[in-house]
Amino acid sequence: MVVDSYGWRYAIAHDRTPFHRLVAARCAGDAVNAITAVAAVGGEATKAWLLRRDLSYRESVPSLIVAKTAEVLSQALLLAVGVALAWTTPAVGSVLRRAMLYLLIVELIGAGGFLAVQVAGTVGKTGRILGWAGGSGIRHAQQLDEALRGFYRHQWRRFLVSVGLYFVGWLLGAVQGVLILQSLGLPASLVTATIIEALWSAVRFATFFIPASLGTLEAALAAAFGAFGFAAGTGLAFTLVRRASQAVWIGVGVVVLAAMRPVSVPVSPAESASQAT
Repeated sequence: MVVDSYGWRYAIAHDRTPFHRLVAARCAGDAVNAITAVAAVGGEATKAWLLRRDLSYRESVPSLIVAKTAEVLSQALLLAVGVALAWTTPAVGSVLRRAMLYLLIVELIGAGGFLAVQVAGTVGKTGRILGWAGGSGIRHAQQLDEALRGFYRHQWRRFLVSVGLYFVGWLLGAVQGVLILQSLGLPASLVTATIIEALWSAVRFATFFIPASLGTLEAALAAAFGAFGFAAGTGLAFTLVRRASQAVWIGVGVVVLAAMRPVSVPVSPAESASQAT
């Protein structure tokens, strides 16, 4: 959680936010994402709302989009590593290898398309189209477009650091997988745990519209553990331990969300006029 929060911090163009508030907002936002069926939109909006005292929406919204892009790219990188390891591990069957390869193709298309849309200025073009059609919010869309394109053009080094930090976060998940395998009395290696973590993250990516990917993760890991020669029930046990860890973080996030009560935020006349527009 801390490493991922650092990844988000490097996605903020002008970071002046206390780091402990970034961690708290991420805990709360991830909890909302896990327990709701709003395709991660609700959690990101929650993060921006919780930080409104320290970070204006004009800064927080672009940073959340950049951070999500970095997270998805690092997720694809992890899956690429998992596919490479699966192809060199005799214990992994061809069916699982192909499934992971197909998931990698889907992730690369999704992540690449998400980044290309931002770099190409599609957000601003969409805002202009809505303006011609009589819609509102064209100015905000153009501001968001300028912020995103400016970040990728002038602060691409920060973006690469953000991708690297999120990738480290995924690798820490593989370390956790090793500990879980050991606790279940199974042969544990970092290679096996990395392949499992890559599959875990890929299934979560493909089933983002299902709250906490309930059911899909259990089925996928049962098949993966069978490919490694373990009993399918062992895959279910592994998933339950991961779910328990996730439940702890959801609880922490709910407590944080309740503790960070609404506060009155002074709004400048210029910003008030902008919001009215």
